[in-house]
Amino acid sequence: MSTADDTTNPHDPFEPSDDLSRELDDLVDFANLEHEMNEAANTTPSGPYAGQSAGERKRMEPPVGRVASVVPGHFGDRLAVTEALASRGGGNAQPNRPLFVCLHGWGSDEDDLAGMMRYVAPYNDFVSLRAPLVLQEASSRGFAMQPGAYSWFHDAVPVGDDLDYDAYAAACAIDDWVTTNVDENRDVVPIGFSQGGTLAVELLRVHPQRYRAAISLSGFVAPGNVPETTPYDDILADLNIPVFYGYGELDTVLPKYMIYETIAWLEEHTWLTARGYRGLDHAVSMEEFSDLRQWLLDQDIASGII
Repeated sequence: MSTADDTTNPHDPFEPSDDLSRELDDLVDFANLEHEMNEAANTTPSGPYAGQSAGERKRMEPPVGRVASVVPGHFGDRLAVTEALASRGGGNAQPNRPLFVCLHGWGSDEDDLAGMMRYVAPYNDFVSLRAPLVLQEASSRGFAMQPGAYSWFHDAVPVGDDLDYDAYAAACAIDDWVTTNVDENRDVVPIGFSQGGTLAVELLRVHPQRYRAAISLSGFVAPGNVPETTPYDDILADLNIPVFYGYGELDTVLPKYMIYETIAWLEEHTWLTARGYRGLDHAVSMEEFSDLRQWLLDQDIASGII
């Protein structure tokens, strides 16, 4: 049996030239790179999630931690969102625009961020969700109405494993609500303050392909020490999801190290725009809203006009 050698025949018109061979090699390399990027975006990390599509959020029971001392229960108790306040038209007045999912902070309710949206994106629909943990029921005394106070977490600012458990459980509850109530083809942008800001980012960690972008105002990030609570962290950076993070430089609720940790984590895992505001405590400001509107315009999410 005869075998062909690897010598190029310079007179053979069907033999590729050196330049053409290099171009073909470059095309193959690019195709391989594109395939690897697609694989990263559509597969999960190794371990208990191996072989599952990233397009489907892993539907697993949230792991439960220790007994909580502030709000009765355990960190990581399974939650369900049952109350929501929608903008005009039931949140479907502008179905061609992304829908904002508003997430309030500790001791507040669904009315809180609903009022803010007219300064942020007045021409987009929104739905504002009420956290399921009750700190104080709404009540009326005479002509006065006392609003309820609610929380997503079993403490105002849990840390360590406690935060991992609670953030995962709350994010799963929010994502379940979105899956049930929002058309799967509609872009969704979570926006939250404090605890809600934490969860706007946490949603990217439990179901990243579902969310167009995320906005965290004075939020903080869960450390990810409990591996079951961070199923998509290994591929999140490859998805390059835009995130706006705003914080007060005089925040008296979040220690500076927590803010810096949050910025560092977001820079590593998302396409981050971070803004700090001089003289601002654990709050929001009109300057922050102005920056946020410009960011939304840059991301083609909202018009930037009020």
